[in-house]
Amino acid sequence: MKSQVKESLNNKTSMKEFFTNNAIQLVLVALLVVIIFIEPQFLSINNLRNILAQSSIRVIIALGVGGIIVTQGTDLSAGRIIGLAAVISASLLQATDYAYRMYPDLQRLPIVIPILLTMGLCGLMGVMNGWAVAKLKTPPFIATMGTMLIAYGLTSLYFDRPPYGAQPIAGLDPVFTKLAQGNIGTGNFRVPYLIIYAVMISIVMWFVWNKTKLGKNMFAIGGNPEAAEVSGVNVARNIIIIYLIAGALYGLAGSLEAARVGSATNNTGFMYEMDAIAACVVGGVSFAGGVGSIGGIITGVLIFQVINYGLAFIGVSTYLQFIVKGIIIIAAVALDTRKYTKKS
Repeated sequence: MKSQVKESLNNKTSMKEFFTNNAIQLVLVALLVVIIFIEPQFLSINNLRNILAQSSIRVIIALGVGGIIVTQGTDLSAGRIIGLAAVISASLLQATDYAYRMYPDLQRLPIVIPILLTMGLCGLMGVMNGWAVAKLKTPPFIATMGTMLIAYGLTSLYFDRPPYGAQPIAGLDPVFTKLAQGNIGTGNFRVPYLIIYAVMISIVMWFVWNKTKLGKNMFAIGGNPEAAEVSGVNVARNIIIIYLIAGALYGLAGSLEAARVGSATNNTGFMYEMDAIAACVVGGVSFAGGVGSIGGIITGVLIFQVINYGLAFIGVSTYLQFIVKGIIIIAAVALDTRKYTKKS
């Protein structure tokens, strides 16, 4: 009898832990079920392909943010750095016959040059974040908030250029836009290039996280920075490299976003960091540090993007979507904190 009672209590505890550990995912799945019930057409192949394509750039961003969160950090500057990358790459890759080119005398550039340039510039901004966090001991929230403002200021100054003023940087080179808007395959079996890029970046980042010394050090720093330093890990250098990689990924994502939309403004990338942070936490990356996986991040992005797309698909107001996102972020971080506090 006692063993049965004990077993029953254990089962109840296990169920409670299961719901505590997966509450936010269960809520999101329930919301998805409601969306599908309201509009069954949501599950069409075209919609699913659009969701995957739109998720691809978010995956690249989240992979950068995820590494930072693993080290007990955060990055509020991601969205504005993406916007900076978008306006710079767009301005350098406008079609030569477009009447309102930012640089009318600029010769047609190979696509790879502006993309590498923006990745390098955004990587430097990542280094600035990492240096402030690792060397100046500035809290990541404050350091990246400062960089967010700097990036937005730089983007706006660059965007509001004479003689045309603050109008969208459009008329992009068709080769550039095809880079993000194109696809491979025939009929309903077309795979957008963006999905291919996201898969390739995910494979590279999985290798970095799981098979390199940097990845091992990243998890060690996130688990216990002091213990990692005592064991011989150069904590400051590794943190700076992690922020550098994140910045470079933002640069790539910003260029692809400009190509996908076909234009760029100083508001490109607005709030993208919030989606990335939420997706990471939903995907199991803990703000307590030292916990996370590439697969989890991808899953989190897909869940979040399905909800975003689904709410828009059934006609939910954009403003209400912001409220839903805010609630998800608060709930996800609160549950994450509770979960790892219990384990400590």
